[in-house]
This record gives sequence, C-alpha cells and structure tokens, in this order.
Amino acid sequence: MSLRSAIVSELARVLPPVMRWSGAVAKRLRQFDIAVEGKSSGNSNTDALTLADLSVQELIIAALRDADPILRQCRIEGEESTGDMSLFADDAELAISIDPIDGTKQFRDRTGNGYSVIVHLHDAETPYYSLVYAPEMGPTGTWTEVTESMIACGPDDTTTPARAVLDGLPDLSKDRSQLGNGIYLIGFQEKDAQRAREVDALGLQGRTSDEMPGSIYPFMATGEYAGSLIHTPNIYDFPVSMHIARLLGGDAVRADTRESLRYADLWMDDRANMLRFSGVIACSEDRRIIDQLCDLAADWSLVRYETAAG
Repeated sequence: MSLRSAIVSELARVLPPVMRWSGAVAKRLRQFDIAVEGKSSGNSNTDALTLADLSVQELIIAALRDADPILRQCRIEGEESTGDMSLFADDAELAISIDPIDGTKQFRDRTGNGYSVIVHLHDAETPYYSLVYAPEMGPTGTWTEVTESMIACGPDDTTTPARAVLDGLPDLSKDRSQLGNGIYLIGFQEKDAQRAREVDALGLQGRTSDEMPGSIYPFMATGEYAGSLIHTPNIYDFPVSMHIARLLGGDAVRADTRESLRYADLWMDDRANMLRFSGVIACSEDRRIIDQLCDLAADWSLVRYETAAG
C-alpha cells in the first residue's frame, strides 16, 4: 500500500465519528451567542467567526493527532489557528485541509441549516479524499464522501456507527442522468446577486449563499447542482467541489485562462487570514457548462477587494 493510500484509509477510519461529534457540538453551541472577533476583510460571509469554528477545529486536529502517526507526515491547513498543528509536518507533499464550520455566517445568524464540517486531503495538484458532514441538513444530518473512485452522499443515522453509515450509502458517480442546472456563486462581494442573475441569463440557475437552501457539496454530489462560479475561493472548502467535478470527468478552471486549478496557485488573503486560489473559478462535472461560465466571466475583475475594508 502506498503512503497516500494508507493515509486515505486512516482518514476514512478516524474522521467519521469525530466529525459527527463536531457536528453535535456545533448544533449545541449554535443555541448561544458565540460570535467572536478575528477577521476583517469587510465581507460578512468571510468575517463571521464563532466559538464553534475554534472548538470544532480543536476537536478534529486532536483526533488526527491521536490517530495512527502516519497522519503526522501530512501538513495541516486549518482555516482557524487552534489545535496542535505544530505536531504535524511543516513541509510535506500531502496536506490535510480543515474548514471547521463552512457557512459560518448562516450558522451564526441562524438563517439556514446549510453549514458543514469539512476535511480533505490533497497534494499540489488535486484532492484525493474529502469528507463533509452537514449536521442540520435534513432530519438527521447529511454525509458526503469523495475518494479517487466514488462519491457517497446521503442521510446520517446516529443509531449506527458513522463509518458504517457511510459504507452503506450508494455510489452516486455511476448515474449522472439527472444533472440539474444550479450554479453556486460567492466571493463577488456586493455583486454576488448581480453575478447570479447573469448566470440565470445563460439558462442556468445562479444561486448566492443566501439563495441556496443547503450545502453545495451534497447538491453537487447528487447532481442537483451542476457546479459553481467563485471569486478567489479558499483552499479549505472549495476543493471538495473540484474533487467531485474531476472524478466525474469535469474540472475547476480559471475563467480567464481556462487553466486547471492547482494548489500551487495560491495567495494569502491577509484581511481574512486564509489561503485562496487566484482568479474567478468555474467548476462543473459538465465541461460544456464550464465553457459557458468561462465565456461569461472571462473579463470579470480579478481583484477580490475593490474598495477598502469597512
């Protein structure tokens, strides 16, 4: 077994229970006023930060730390700064990226249940293992798991061990006959809604974070959504969409150059304290839709923050 295969196997064993626990902690903390200061990009979606983000990342990193030592051969990329990240490799080909609460603004403001806990493994080119748990999407929560050969997505069942639930979910990569036309948009600051309406004009359905009824990852896994169009997405959550698209024969590309996305093409967003890909990124399992999105966004501004924060 290769090193990468061994790491994927250990992540698939360790992560399901701790991500379910993390979801339970997030659901409980959500009942209280847990917002904290910490980010200052000037965008409410980016700047939202809660004690749940910090607590969930602490839990996940502790679980990785206490698992098979093989995981310490990976780098850790956490959206937040909590946890024993120093115990993991500083310079390694493989990295484990963590978004403890994707959709923090919706989570904090209690405006929807599409938030999720996300972990994925990648090298400089592409993701290899992704796991997403949306604790309040559906009556019992929703899982999405992506490997190099399959996509599993479906409801949780807390009466059954988490790994067993995932093992019982169908592989959705085999039948894509019912692909929808939803396209998720975010990152365009005050222009999110405007850009979504421009996507509508293509005959697709542009949806902002406020317009989407759940997490994008289950929607892409099931085919309800065809993809996304995102300005400078971060490396902690977006690559799950790229993972799904590439497994199904699609891709994630820069709209201006149509070049496939690589983890080497990153910049540090100091306002939000997170790593981001460069450019406007079109992602879909359907390359015809990628072409449509690239044609639309090819000349859009590449500057994330057009005006000063605040």
